[in-house]
Amino acid sequence: MSIGPPDYAQVLRMTASFETMLQNQRGHLFPWSAVFYGMGIGIYFALRSEPVMLIWWVVGLGLLCCLLVVLGGYALRPLLIAVICLSFGFAIAAWRSNQVAEPVLGFRYYGPIEGRVIGVDRSASDAVRLTLDQVRLFNMRPGSVPARVRVSLYGDQSRFQVEPGAVVMTTGSLSPPSGPVEPGGFDFQRHAWFLRLGGVGYTRNPVMTLAAPDEGLVIFRFRMRLSEGIRARLPGQSGAVAAAVMTGDRSAMDQDVLEDLRASNLAHLLAISGLHMGFLAAVVFAFIRGGLALWPRVAMHVEAKKISAAGALLAAAGYLALSGGAIATERAFVMVSVALVAVLLGRQAISLRAVAVAALIVLTLTPEALLSPGFQMSFSATTALVAVFAAIRDGKLALGGRWLRPVVVLVISSSVAGLATAPFGAAQFNQIAQWGLLANVLSVPVMGMLVIPGAVIAAVLAPFGLEWIGLKIAALGLDWILFVAHWVAGMDGAVRPVVQPERGVLVWLSLGALFVILWQGRLRWAGLAAFFVAIWIWAGTERPAILIADSGGLVGVMTEGGRSLSRARSSRFIAGVWLENDGTLLTQAEANALWENRIRHVTGRKAVAGLTCTEDQLVVTNYDAPDGLPCTVISPRMLRQTGSIAMDISGNMTTVRDVQGARKWHPWGRDQ
Repeated sequence: MSIGPPDYAQVLRMTASFETMLQNQRGHLFPWSAVFYGMGIGIYFALRSEPVMLIWWVVGLGLLCCLLVVLGGYALRPLLIAVICLSFGFAIAAWRSNQVAEPVLGFRYYGPIEGRVIGVDRSASDAVRLTLDQVRLFNMRPGSVPARVRVSLYGDQSRFQVEPGAVVMTTGSLSPPSGPVEPGGFDFQRHAWFLRLGGVGYTRNPVMTLAAPDEGLVIFRFRMRLSEGIRARLPGQSGAVAAAVMTGDRSAMDQDVLEDLRASNLAHLLAISGLHMGFLAAVVFAFIRGGLALWPRVAMHVEAKKISAAGALLAAAGYLALSGGAIATERAFVMVSVALVAVLLGRQAISLRAVAVAALIVLTLTPEALLSPGFQMSFSATTALVAVFAAIRDGKLALGGRWLRPVVVLVISSSVAGLATAPFGAAQFNQIAQWGLLANVLSVPVMGMLVIPGAVIAAVLAPFGLEWIGLKIAALGLDWILFVAHWVAGMDGAVRPVVQPERGVLVWLSLGALFVILWQGRLRWAGLAAFFVAIWIWAGTERPAILIADSGGLVGVMTEGGRSLSRARSSRFIAGVWLENDGTLLTQAEANALWENRIRHVTGRKAVAGLTCTEDQLVVTNYDAPDGLPCTVISPRMLRQTGSIAMDISGNMTTVRDVQGARKWHPWGRDQ
């Protein structure tokens, strides 16, 4: 069959149509730069092996497109810029993963642990947990010692007083960061890599202070002293929550309180995020502008709005330093700063362009944040809120009278933010707080009207010894929030479990929602197709028939009554995650009662050493089994190379290594 000459008229018509489509998007294309930048980062993390040579090809492609942007015409320019953003996102993620590289333990260590205290929090088991740097381990070369380790404190530690910056020593156990508890699950090894955390463990021995804090870590020491002062002024859990909100120190919070806050969808009030930064900036902005208005002569000769924005920016920067500078707080500070700088420059403070700028800055500083629930939920809520209120503004929709408008705005804000974050919260935490909207409507205004203003008043009056006035105001709001959390968490059906979705579901949800929000014209509604595809995939998710922990210490088999577990007490964390991912409310003990022993699970050194089996059996052990057994044995020797294992009903096996690949944060990736 012969191929005729191209129809140049048709090509010209298609080019003209494409240019017309881009013209219709003019002025609305900038937010897409953050989308493609994030896609480049996502592609880097999705790869199954380290893209050593690919990085240079991608960077070269980006630079070539930069040249073509300068030389090319308008029709191709947006596409070339999209490729540039994608390429540079890929490259920045690769650079960051190399920039944070530190030694990681390759074995279980028991012995003396010495280091400087740079972080204090609580573990999932409610134990005080120390993060140490300047680590020294017995009989290990300095070049192989992790830069940071995290140690949970058990036993009698009554004589130990945590001093930020102090050098401490104890005898305990450390292990390499553990991998996903199942293929496709949360990758703690990757998370620890970007925290420069090379070992995690615990001690039941007393912790001793070897040296007092030096001149470093001034802000950290000040934060902890401030936290102690707040808890001294406000005893009980309201003081613990106040310390968490004002300084980021959650070490005094009870697990029961945390569970109530999660079940009522109020846990986000603890994370110093966009809500807190926004409230703080708004309160300081209003105080300064209101104060300047009291002196008409001054107000007439100065730009009160810009001065107020500058003051709010300084207050937000101080809050960032005071709260410890966590990633979520840095992200919130960037978002607020973009809005305040826009005010200083006379630009529109709240817009999708500003949200895109904030996302670009955050992803450049910490590309790994793209994978975190905090980034996903905060930017989904912010983007949705900006889009909805922009539509209300452009449509000139009335929101009621003077007194009704704040209530309507509150309901709209809570509803939009709740709907925008619900898919991400359900996917990341495997639950939906069914009364979360009610709890937020009752609590978020109190945070803005009492807690944050009280904290600002306390900071202003602290030099005069009158900080207790602001703290008492904040305590009124916190007591109410804790009451609401406990009340809502106790309602019937407060928490609805949700099955863990497949890995691509959140990608489809995000791209579909972004297309609906960012694209201009009727074609935007095509994004709903991607959204519905994601929901369809999620609804059809099938959980693995068999799960095997990477230690060999736990086996889970799906039954008609739910997942049965081979052990009733050990490996509690893994058991809890498996059951949560199944979308069930079963406890580990209840799941163990369902155990049918369809798979032999042999535990204990002596039992494994004397193991006998038949050819048709599948046996899982938590110690290396003898060689030459006729049965199929899954032991730690195999699991060290594969990670945890999932099997379907036909016996087909999928490992963590199959899904996550061999990256530098995985032990088998570092061995290559």
